[in-house]
Amino acid sequence: MIVKNKNLVLEGKHQKPIVTDIFYKEEQSQKPIVIFCHGYKGFKDWGAWDLVAETFANAGFFFVKFNFSHNGGTVQQPLDFPDLEAFGNNNYIKELDDLTTVIDWVTSPYFEFKNKIKKSDIILIGHSRGGGIVTIKAAEDTRVTKLITWAGVSDYKSRFPKGEAFEKWRKDGVMYIENGRTKQKMPHYFQFYTSYIENEERLNIAIAAKKNLIPHLIIHGTKDPTVNVQESGQIKEWSTNSELFLVKGADHVFGIKHPWKDKNLSTHLSIVLQKTIDFASI
Repeated sequence: MIVKNKNLVLEGKHQKPIVTDIFYKEEQSQKPIVIFCHGYKGFKDWGAWDLVAETFANAGFFFVKFNFSHNGGTVQQPLDFPDLEAFGNNNYIKELDDLTTVIDWVTSPYFEFKNKIKKSDIILIGHSRGGGIVTIKAAEDTRVTKLITWAGVSDYKSRFPKGEAFEKWRKDGVMYIENGRTKQKMPHYFQFYTSYIENEERLNIAIAAKKNLIPHLIIHGTKDPTVNVQESGQIKEWSTNSELFLVKGADHVFGIKHPWKDKNLSTHLSIVLQKTIDFASI
């Protein structure tokens, strides 16, 4: 039987809670820990992420997924983006701090489920923008033993607006991106850029990937319209102990959408999970 504890509330370092889920099989063995980080405009309950969690739990892992504290969700409404002010004040440093908080929580001697886990085996998985976050964290934190990136980005700086759009952002102090699904105008305050510049070396994914010596699985769809598959090749070049696995014909979310009503995973995400679980089990 899978035990699910959803919407546990961790205290974040930036005055916002980190809403967290855990999934595991109720048995005596101590399980490797998998911590999953969502991407931009993502959240822990997006699409089929619960099915992903169940699949990992059934495979013998202790699976943790969470909302970044400033992803726009709240404790009361962890799905979607009721708190756009928080979303606008998010940045990469806050996300790295949130991930540290989650790792500290599961490795604490006071962790409620400490008898269920193997603290010496911590695997990070990041999707899209979250792929960059887990790559940087793995380079910084010796507690991480394996790194897995799904459709991960190879660079953050190139994604900022340029030219007139950048100057308008700087002048106005905020720019808005429409969410195609919810139609919300989602703000990005200019602090997002200044925080990046202040921490540019730390937030350089290439530098982090080159520092990483732990096993690294890079998975990318060949038809990804959001993060070009070529970025996976760049990461492979930098990360010396890495394996690149391309999913032929797969898009950025491996055939999943939100909401996901099906009780089964998409074909492409099933392939991703099988490869990921095999890699994590070695």
